[in-house]
Amino acid sequence: MLLVDAGVCAAAPRGDAAVQRGIERLVASRGGPPGAIVTLYRDGRLTVLRAGRSDVRRRGAPRASDHMRLGSVTKAFSGAVALRLVQEGKLGLDDTIAERAPGLPAAWGGVTVRQLLNHTSGLPNFTTTQGFVDDTGADPQGFVSPMHVIDWVRDDPLVFAPGSSYAYSNTDNIVVGLIAEAVSGQSYARLLSQTVFGPAGLRATSFPSVVTLPRPFLHGYDVAPGKKPEDLSTAVSPSWAWASGAAVSTPAELNLFVRDYLGRRFFGAAQQRQQLRFVPGGASSPPGPGRNAAGLAIFRYQTRCGTVYGHTGDFFGYAQFAAATADGKRALTTSLNISAPQGGLLRRLRTVQTTAVCALLAPR
Repeated sequence: MLLVDAGVCAAAPRGDAAVQRGIERLVASRGGPPGAIVTLYRDGRLTVLRAGRSDVRRRGAPRASDHMRLGSVTKAFSGAVALRLVQEGKLGLDDTIAERAPGLPAAWGGVTVRQLLNHTSGLPNFTTTQGFVDDTGADPQGFVSPMHVIDWVRDDPLVFAPGSSYAYSNTDNIVVGLIAEAVSGQSYARLLSQTVFGPAGLRATSFPSVVTLPRPFLHGYDVAPGKKPEDLSTAVSPSWAWASGAAVSTPAELNLFVRDYLGRRFFGAAQQRQQLRFVPGGASSPPGPGRNAAGLAIFRYQTRCGTVYGHTGDFFGYAQFAAATADGKRALTTSLNISAPQGGLLRRLRTVQTTAVCALLAPR
């Protein structure tokens, strides 16, 4: 793979230059991230666009080799594991929670694996509960087991009848991970290693349950007007996010993963056909560029320049987007070292992401 750092290259193509200007404006915006990095993979070449700082205490923009928290992009890794188990005949998309994980609340019993993966399950979202706020607030760096996460929502009713609506729920992928363990007899971490990390050659990608990050890492921040940026990189345990959001990777390896995800390295054509059946209006969280629609652990992003497929992510101090063309031959990532923005800054981010899609899909 040939890597070009276009963030310091005056001869960058016109589309790349527009993306570069966009991330520079994001960094300069009020409440914007200290740093931003975009990767674009085309024709065997990874172009890296960078702005701002990876660490506010030192000079130096984010690098393609900096480790960072992926947040909900982890759900795509979960999809790779689940769809591989489907390919192997160990799991069916229409298998229910009652059939595969009978220890979970009886009210959830009729929910299918398919509904978990495309967020039509109706399961309550644990990150909106008081239990989540209280427990993580009392011990932000403490370990939280997946079953303790389930306890936060165990007694809550379904939000809607399974399959009748769409609502993004982090609980969905916690349950996917528990089902994967139950049907395989292996830990979820081992499944990730065998199904995703190993086959894709992701040597800098990991699934931690502790707050430490491998070095070098992109520092994640809370940015508030009038205050110094607060470093959140190792402030909060990723354990509670588990199969819903705990993965760590680098911009370069995240780009490689999403290419392989669409390129069917982890599962076959039959599973991908099921994966790419979309729920209209199913937006990822945070929303990605253009019109969003939800598939099985993947989202479709239809922009003015064309369509890409992938996932967004949000974790304390990190905002992510990774997407590829339908054949996996072109891919992009965008990473900011702040939590997912809102309001005007989110609109500007989505504009930058659209510009990046246009640069990705432009004829070369």
